[in-house]
Formats: sequence, structure tokens, C-alpha cells
Amino acid sequence: MVKQIHRCSWANTENQLLKDYHDQEWGRPCHDSQKLFELLSLEIMQAGLSWQTILNKRAAFNQAFDHFDYRRVRKLMPKLPELLTNAAIIRNRRKLIAIINNAQVISRLADEAQTFDNYIWRFVDNVPIRHHYQSHDEIPATIPLAKTISKQMKNDGFSFVGPVVIYSFMQAAGIVNDHETTCFLYRQS
Repeated sequence: MVKQIHRCSWANTENQLLKDYHDQEWGRPCHDSQKLFELLSLEIMQAGLSWQTILNKRAAFNQAFDHFDYRRVRKLMPKLPELLTNAAIIRNRRKLIAIINNAQVISRLADEAQTFDNYIWRFVDNVPIRHHYQSHDEIPATIPLAKTISKQMKNDGFSFVGPVVIYSFMQAAGIVNDHETTCFLYRQS
């Protein structure tokens, strides 16, 4: 008999991309600044769209954004017209400009000897917040801490970082463990 794996309800699907993203990435504490920049950028792109759409276009995003190397992405503003014609990615001007802008802010942090990893994880004293939600319906769109982080990030020059985007980013990066309590990853994260 094959033992059934219990995942978060949003990942209980036949879609292998969603399952793999849930099982291998989502909610796992990430301390790599480049990967954190990628996760933030993907959450920005996802705003108003389905996560499935983003995962389907992820390879194209990686190609268009030099594998989310923020030192390269910060220099992409002259290529904005080209990005806006790239049908393989989301061609939203505001989102594209925000990603380039955010790469510039992260680069500035690095120039000041502060990594994006240190910058974002300081809000939780480097310890993930563990919630105890039993179902996906209990998980809020945002939390007060995400509002605080959003406000600070905006003050520091980041763009398109509203509280909902930031909370989704916190979940993706493992800053918050929002795996449902019945999920096999709840205790592992």
C-alpha cells in the first residue's frame, strides 16, 4: 500500500510544478540573498495572478533576469523596452520597473556591507515564525509584521512591496511557517 503524503491544501493537486514547489521550496528558511531576491520578484509578478502562471513562466523569468543576479538586474533599465515585448514573461511595466529598482536597492545594501538576507531576517531575529493553521482558509492575507516590514522596505527604497506581497514572500522564504498542521512539512520547517 502506498502511503499518501499530506500536503497543504493548495498543493493537493495533480500539478507537478505546484507539488514540487511546495515540497522543495515553499516555507523552507532561505538565507541566500540572490534566492531571496528571486522569491521577492516572483511574488511581485504573482500579484493579481495565479501562482501556477508564475511557475509556468519561471524558466523565462530566470532567463530574462539573469537568474535573478541582482547585480546584473540592477542594470536592466535600458532593456525595459525589450522586456516589455518578451511574451514569455509577465509584461507589466510597474512590476518590471519594481524588480529592477529592488535589485538596485539590494545592491546598495550590499555596497553598505549588508546582505539582503541579513536585512530581511532581522525583522524576526533570524528565527522563523511558526503559525499553527489547520486549514488554508485560516491563513490571513497579511499580518501586522508584514505591514511593518512593508513600510520599512518602502522607506528604504523598495517598490511594489505592499503587505500582501511581503507576507507571501515571508511564507515562500520560510520567514513564516504557514504549512498547515496536517502537512508533512509542518514539523520539518
